[in-house]
Amino acid sequence: MNADEIRALKDEEIQAQIDESREEMMNLRFQQSTGELLDTSRIKETRRLIARFETILRERELEAAVEGES
Repeated sequence: MNADEIRALKDEEIQAQIDESREEMMNLRFQQSTGELLDTSRIKETRRLIARFETILRERELEAAVEGES
């Protein structure tokens, strides 16, 4: 999911995606520790996806703060 697709989502949907991605990250870590994980690049991809979600939410918070000051 790229940034444009994420920006099209509502805040609640983004937060739900963050929760889902964090759960996936936890499962990937468990799989890695037990030796079941074959595609270790998924950890990096999931971590970056979470960061994208959080960055866009933060951008929206900052925009709302700036609009509130005006």
